[in-house]
Amino acid sequence: MVVEDDYDGEFRYDRQPVGALQGLDPDHVVHLGTASKALAPGLRLGWMVAPADVVAEIDDGSPDPEPSVTSAVEQLVLADLLSSGAYDRHVRGRRRTYMRRRDQLVAALAERAPHVGVRGLAAGLHVVLTLPDGTEADVLRSAAWHGLAVEGLATFRHPGVAPCPAGIVVGYATPSDSAWAGALEALCGVLSA
Repeated sequence: MVVEDDYDGEFRYDRQPVGALQGLDPDHVVHLGTASKALAPGLRLGWMVAPADVVAEIDDGSPDPEPSVTSAVEQLVLADLLSSGAYDRHVRGRRRTYMRRRDQLVAALAERAPHVGVRGLAAGLHVVLTLPDGTEADVLRSAAWHGLAVEGLATFRHPGVAPCPAGIVVGYATPSDSAWAGALEALCGVLSA
């Protein structure tokens, strides 16, 4: 059995999305998905496409000890968004917005902070910015002082693993449209100092 989660499926920018494995072998692939990136993580809307025998094992008919945390209304709204095509239109619009922001971020860094490396551009809502050794803590302090919420790569390292390059993770989806230009300017100011 293969468990498939196309984590950045909705937000691929430089190439077509990869087709789901589940469609190639529906008897051996469990496909998991969520609307957390495209809509809102607080909705807690997700789905599973599984072979019939797996569904039978999961749903044995006994009462659920923990009732669903997602209301029926939210599930019905998602179903309506999907069947009407509104979900696809929303995702396409967000994809254009996020791709434009990603491209603006890359161009601004190339101009104002060329010593900063950029990774993870093909998909998703975040990029990893690599920094000169020994600068991560200072950049994080300065970013916080400017009201920017970024995470250092040290946060994601396992304690027993050799240090990786210094860096930060920057999300470009969270700022509102009206706040994006100011956030980008503040980030470039922090990184060019």
